[in-house]
Amino acid sequence: MTAHRYYADFPLPVHSSLDRTKLDRAFPKVAAIFREHVERTPVPGCAFGIVIGGELVYAGGLGVRNVADQTPVDQHTVFRIASMTKSFTAMALVKLRDAGKLQLDAPAADYVPELAALPYPTRDSAPMTVRQLLTMSAGLPQDDPWADRQLALSEAELSQILLKGLSFSNPPGVTFEYSNLGYAILGRIVTNVAGMPYQAYVNREILTPLGMSSTTFDSAAVDPQRLAMGYRREDDQWVEEPPLPDGAFASIGGLFTTIADFARYMGFLLSAFPPRDDDDSARPIRRSSAREMQQQWRQRALSSTRPSPDLPALVQGEAYGYGLACSRDSALGYSVAHGGGLPGYGTFYRLLPDYGIGIVGFCNATYASPRLAMEKVFTALRQTGGLKPRTLPTAPILRTVQDTLQQIYETWDDAALQAISTESFFQDMPLVKRREQFRRLRADFGKCRSVTPVEPENALRGRWIMQCSKGQIEVFATLAPTNPAKLQYLQIVSAKPLSAALKQSVAQLVALINAWDDQQANSLFARSVKRADLQRQFAAVHVQYGKLRLGAMVEGDGETNARIRLVGQHGDVEIKVVYQPKPGKFAGVTFLRPRDVLFVP
Repeated sequence: MTAHRYYADFPLPVHSSLDRTKLDRAFPKVAAIFREHVERTPVPGCAFGIVIGGELVYAGGLGVRNVADQTPVDQHTVFRIASMTKSFTAMALVKLRDAGKLQLDAPAADYVPELAALPYPTRDSAPMTVRQLLTMSAGLPQDDPWADRQLALSEAELSQILLKGLSFSNPPGVTFEYSNLGYAILGRIVTNVAGMPYQAYVNREILTPLGMSSTTFDSAAVDPQRLAMGYRREDDQWVEEPPLPDGAFASIGGLFTTIADFARYMGFLLSAFPPRDDDDSARPIRRSSAREMQQQWRQRALSSTRPSPDLPALVQGEAYGYGLACSRDSALGYSVAHGGGLPGYGTFYRLLPDYGIGIVGFCNATYASPRLAMEKVFTALRQTGGLKPRTLPTAPILRTVQDTLQQIYETWDDAALQAISTESFFQDMPLVKRREQFRRLRADFGKCRSVTPVEPENALRGRWIMQCSKGQIEVFATLAPTNPAKLQYLQIVSAKPLSAALKQSVAQLVALINAWDDQQANSLFARSVKRADLQRQFAAVHVQYGKLRLGAMVEGDGETNARIRLVGQHGDVEIKVVYQPKPGKFAGVTFLRPRDVLFVP
């Protein structure tokens, strides 16, 4: 493959803020969380591990791998990981794609002849593709109870299922629906395209390069002294679930592995982030391909849950990548995860690519997922203050734009602004009006005393704050995709300090949010304000955010209008007010969520 050119000065995220010392302090609590899970669920045994920076930094085992002889679980105990196998299947497909041996957007029937005459649900249905199978959007129905019992099917029996035709819940490409059969078909594609059994290809091309020597599809190959026997709870006793045999459905959930081995796989997936310049030729697949697997390819669900009225809501957008569930939520940001459940086993792992950290847990009881315990572990790690995302350095071109805008704020220069701007920039606001804007700002806010570093959103977009003698100015700049990149959009938000009268009134307003008082409300609001509506809003804000106090000024002239940050016990909120100075009353009050707050109260 021909090497492509790249930018030598492209900004790459760094982990300068990751504090391992603080994170390590949470490990005893992590063990306690998993111990509680074992006791409350209950499960016979559980193994868990934390991966940071590509290494297994903490691991443990609780309970027993075998109820009969009471042998303890540790990080080298072998568990079946069920559907966590699916991303290995996806990785095998991506590796074959990278080698030019298949196309993800080709019909699956191109690689599985048994699908050639497959009837589809509607006349206008397009043939299901490999990518649709990967992203659970091929139209096949959710099939967990049925598929779990098909692991031992022979290749001939799978062929017969396909030749008889399939039942669709939706036409292909319409929506997400979890399908094990879809991943069984992907396993057949790997077999046919690679020219060897799916299991052999995964072992040779993924497990061996990663050094996963204790990982296998064949339970008979596992040392009995290391195998976690699977169990189900029946009549308050543990009943043994013999491992389901390896077969044509192995690609949906057939792998056995250990915490120590699986940590290598987690480390590899995490190593795909951030994009960077060092060589990755020794990997099972390219880093770019591993990142591709971990993207939101098919939307799955949007949810908001609140354990109780006084606790924060968790807002989450869920999607599916390639054999991986990818989500973004208000607590952890972007995460990549997958669980697994089969008779005798329940497993789960979650990765935070922006933090370089992952957690995994295996249990030997039917469908006993440690997912909830894992969410508590992430909370414990976050509470240490050591769980912080990578920071993105500022691209040189953004610093150049910042410096130029700073200079022309102090001393206007037409040519300097034109040199860093696109032609379209002046179509949105002519040069003469932009000149007037800057001169008016300079007259109103005075000399700039300090400038914060650029807070980059990416290589071509960022914001910063100018602290001036008479207030602050927030600048947000977006550059165009031209070479060199030039300024295409500029947003300026200015904020004067609150006048004494407005500051006093806002303080009274905050007190009113914390505790409503009719008499105080009458003195604060103009007649046009609907007090009953406002009282309901204040009550809701108080429940969600707790007691509030006055924070920083964000926007406004400081006399007749202002947007102000309010700092609460459970998070921050912003309030925008319209003020009438002479009567000293508010004509409008609106609550806003701060731009920089991920937390949802």
